Amino acid sequence: MNKHKTFKKAEPYIWMLPSIILMLSMIAVPVVTVFRLSVSDISRSGVVKGFAGLENFQAIFSSSKFWHTLQNTLVWTVVVVGMSTVLGFIIAMVLNQKFAGRKIVRAIVVFPWATSLIIQSIVWKYIISADFGSLNVILKKLHIISQNVNWTPSAAAYFAWECWIGIFVTIPFVTFCVLSGLQSIDETYYEAAEIDGAGFWKKLTRITLPLLKPSLTVSTVLNIIYVFNSFPIIWTITKGDPADKTHTLATYLYKLAFTNGRMGQAAAVSVVGFVILCICAGIYMILSLRAEKEDQL
Repeated sequence: MNKHKTFKKAEPYIWMLPSIILMLSMIAVPVVTVFRLSVSDISRSGVVKGFAGLENFQAIFSSSKFWHTLQNTLVWTVVVVGMSTVLGFIIAMVLNQKFAGRKIVRAIVVFPWATSLIIQSIVWKYIISADFGSLNVILKKLHIISQNVNWTPSAAAYFAWECWIGIFVTIPFVTFCVLSGLQSIDETYYEAAEIDGAGFWKKLTRITLPLLKPSLTVSTVLNIIYVFNSFPIIWTITKGDPADKTHTLATYLYKLAFTNGRMGQAAAVSVVGFVILCICAGIYMILSLRAEKEDQL
């Protein structure tokens, strides 16, 4: 009987064991390895020579390229997540309405999300090409321009286009997260609000947004992590050029490791990114716990 009770108590942990092992092997081990490499002296061939202390961190913190890259990463994350959330919310509100061809429109909206980021980046690279880009071709046929326009005259212009592409491919994810939340809202709330004389904005701020808070929170947190670590768009279009002005942390550490052969510094950059994301996750958890306490009160 005692053995049976012991097994019953241990049963949940036994079922969780495969997941725990998977998390340790796929998450904990790589994280520990990166932290170890960040304080190691590593040759260009990847051989660990010994302990280097904080030399790798000192090297990246003393580099102006790192600080410019960090600034780019923060701008990239805020712009892409912010704009995709706003536009995705608006599109979800439209798709939640009943109109002819709604299913077709929903299928079209999901295409950018279903397609490989590398393929989409290559397509957009050809669209904005100054010599043979389809954007110039279309505008010339519409007689809006008379000659080809260079859409990427500077690093800032390149980076702006990359931000737009990031927004474009992220909108579907936000749209369907919000749409699923909208469809779970009981219509009787809106009917009661209409009886009380509430207009569109009151229904939006008093019913829709509060009830969509869980969906928006999940999509925003996942978006921050996904966009912060995004690699394919920037690497496919510019590889961080011209003059390393369009790097984010993901492309910068890749170039440090596999082009410049500075694997220790690349690991240090990775640790910095990891710490930033942990801080964001910690802030999110604190705000979530506070919101739960307020709801309970």
